Amino acid sequence: MTVVSIAVVGIVAVLLAVSLKGMKGEYGTFLVLAAGFFIFFYGVGKLSTILDTMKEIQSYIKINSVYLATLVKMIGITYIAEFASGICKDAGYGAVGTQIEIFGKLSVLAVSMPILLALIETLQVFLS
Repeated sequence: MTVVSIAVVGIVAVLLAVSLKGMKGEYGTFLVLAAGFFIFFYGVGKLSTILDTMKEIQSYIKINSVYLATLVKMIGITYIAEFASGICKDAGYGAVGTQIEIFGKLSVLAVSMPILLALIETLQVFLS
């Protein structure tokens, strides 16, 4: 599927959810949630292409695999946190969605700390 197909799936789900809102609002929420999971898992399927490309880049440039693994973790945390936050906000629970976003940002910061320490050590060697 292309981006256009995924966009059509999302738009159709939203239009159907809006039409169901008058009868049963929760059905519209479930429909949008199902469409969101469909798009989410399709996006996760694209992850193998990204990982293969990163491995190819690593073969050209000698990069420590820890850095690439950390980058993939950061991308995953961001994607999942934004997805969950969006669902919560769409369901009317904006406060919970905001808390998920904050936790996602803190998690990315925690995962990136070893890279920050390595950068500071490298700068310390250059400045000494």
